[in-house]
Amino acid sequence: MVGASSGSDHNLIHRMAVDDPIPWYRKPNLRTMYLLLFPCVIGIEMTSGFDSQIINAAQLLPAWKAYFGNPTGAYNGILASALPLGSVIGLPFIPIVNDTFGRRWCIMFGSVIMIIGTIIQGFAFNGPMYILARGIIGFGLPYAIVAGSCLIGELGYPKERPILTSLFNACYFIGAIVAAGCTFGTQQINNDWSWRIPSLLQMAPSLLQVAFVFFLPESPRYLMSKDRFEEAEAVLIKYHAEGNPDSEFVKAEIAEIRTTLEIELEHSKRSWMDLVATPGMRRRVIIGSLLGLFTQLSGNVVISYFLGDVLKLIGYTDPSFQAKYNLGNQCWSLICGVSAALVVMRFRRRTMYLTGIISILAVYVAWTACTAIFIDTKSDVAAKMSLFWIYAYSPAYNLCFNALTYTYLIEIFPYANRARGISIFQFWGKAAQFFGTNVNPIGTQAIGWKYLLVYCCWIFAEAIMIWFLWPETSGRSLEELAFLFEDKEEFAQRAEAAVTKTVMHHDSDKQSHVAEHEKV
Repeated sequence: MVGASSGSDHNLIHRMAVDDPIPWYRKPNLRTMYLLLFPCVIGIEMTSGFDSQIINAAQLLPAWKAYFGNPTGAYNGILASALPLGSVIGLPFIPIVNDTFGRRWCIMFGSVIMIIGTIIQGFAFNGPMYILARGIIGFGLPYAIVAGSCLIGELGYPKERPILTSLFNACYFIGAIVAAGCTFGTQQINNDWSWRIPSLLQMAPSLLQVAFVFFLPESPRYLMSKDRFEEAEAVLIKYHAEGNPDSEFVKAEIAEIRTTLEIELEHSKRSWMDLVATPGMRRRVIIGSLLGLFTQLSGNVVISYFLGDVLKLIGYTDPSFQAKYNLGNQCWSLICGVSAALVVMRFRRRTMYLTGIISILAVYVAWTACTAIFIDTKSDVAAKMSLFWIYAYSPAYNLCFNALTYTYLIEIFPYANRARGISIFQFWGKAAQFFGTNVNPIGTQAIGWKYLLVYCCWIFAEAIMIWFLWPETSGRSLEELAFLFEDKEEFAQRAEAAVTKTVMHHDSDKQSHVAEHEKV
């Protein structure tokens, strides 16, 4: 298995964290931080979920369709794809803000931009203004996503870190549920406020981030990279050791982070060229880029943005039924997303990815077959089975691309290039979303159910690439994973030696104090 190491299970930091018998909810400082992480950081992806349903559900509203001239084809596509287009424009500058001013200021910057865009969207008086507003929201969104995912991974206690980063993406469905439910409710309003109210509510997650983000501590890894060692140590002592400066775990953690950062920054120019400077970094970029494509081109955009068109293919044209079915699907997806996040520690990363992608392929093949049978025979059974397979898609997708995306990205990219790596992922993800939201309505309109066959073939290709390219990353600390693809182990050995020396020194001091006490 690529990237696996026989010694990975022996990483000292990981072993010490896993062996900690005290759960997070019995640690007051850590519990407080986790509760703040939800409105400040974990909820950032609610904006993405809200946006998918703003477009998906708005297309079911007669007032929205009438106001924008009953958009179809390419015009309908650009109304949806303006957001990812704005994201692509903003991505090159994210590492500058994130690594210069810190994770919290980057979240604040992105959130303020999204609030401005949402206000313009809610009061748009024509199509171009609506498109511009969505582009502004898209510009700000990746700043918050990249900084937020970094902050979660760098603040979280190692024992819970994979679950926290997995819940980050699961919050997508909270936003989707609120948007779908709100739009379903505003269907009863027979004027433009039926779509303006949901459009304005899209700023809610960003308002939470602006209000609470500075109640969170800054990333200790960011602080150490700026030579603010005392502040970084204070954060780790308060939240990872509940204020105990003599904690053996925190002493080892500080030593590993500090040594690894020194090695990383010693070999990094902190520029985009770092991403292609070594074979290991090029491998990371390939995986991050493909992951961005896969998360948006695995058939999910068809369901997220154009469910109404899909349901029309199988005879369900009633807007009320479509809205209820869509709301139910988002609630089901939230259950699947949270469930997948909670089991992420129980399975290896490759196992979850391969199980998920094979399940997605099976669901898409079955869905395509049922849709084709309905169109050919008008079978009511085939139509109902298509409804079932659309719901069955959610647990398959959540198992891999939702639960693991940011967990995996944070693990494969080392600190010095983490923001750039996640920005690369965002670039390809938003580019794929832009492509999908423009091409999907044209494809379904032109060739109907046969368009689903394209996804079946592509998902099969995804499974092949995941099998050959995806390394195993579970059971290691972020600092150990910084050397995942490197041929030589000398850097990892230096970091591990520093940790071991710190812990041994701590044990030696402890024994000396005990001996002196007994002597007295």
